[in-house]
Amino acid sequence: MIATLGTTFLRRPHGAVWAADVLRVLTLLSVPVATAVWGGVAFAVMSLALLGAVVPRMLGLRPTFDTAVVLLSLVAAWSSALDWYTTVFLWDKLVHVILVGLLAALLVVIASDLGVVASAPRAGVLLSALVALAAGMAVGSVWEIGEWLGHNFVDDTIVVGYDDTIGDLAADGLGALLAGFALPWLSRERRIVPPVHPRA
Repeated sequence: MIATLGTTFLRRPHGAVWAADVLRVLTLLSVPVATAVWGGVAFAVMSLALLGAVVPRMLGLRPTFDTAVVLLSLVAAWSSALDWYTTVFLWDKLVHVILVGLLAALLVVIASDLGVVASAPRAGVLLSALVALAAGMAVGSVWEIGEWLGHNFVDDTIVVGYDDTIGDLAADGLGALLAGFALPWLSRERRIVPPVHPRA
């Protein structure tokens, strides 16, 4: 897996991959723009979105999956900068359901590539959903810890609280479970480009 990350990332785009690549460029441009207007917290959030834009291409995910991860990462980052999580009704929970579900599926793909879990097509729908649920709760827990750290040590306007945390984790679990049922389909049709070894 490690050996193919670079060559897969640098492969020439084709078909629907172009859409994801356009979103990747927009994510890259968003980092300095958001940082200049909203400061250090926006830089950190946009940098995470940039990570979410790069990893799917490195893994050679099917274009639909790739585009969805990049788009939702970008939307989530801008939602933070524009304060939509606190001003738009249930927007926070909607983003948790969709984005964490996609990130959980992404984590399961990485884990299967590393041999930690069985690949989704081989494991079947039910087992894939349960593994994705566990991954989603892990992602959600890290997210909530990050929010708590941000609130206490960076910017106290970041919303934290018992009800918010429990609601977010419930949304994370729901999204991860739903994405898990789709994992056998999401994890197919990958385009992995092996490295070219020069002949001796």
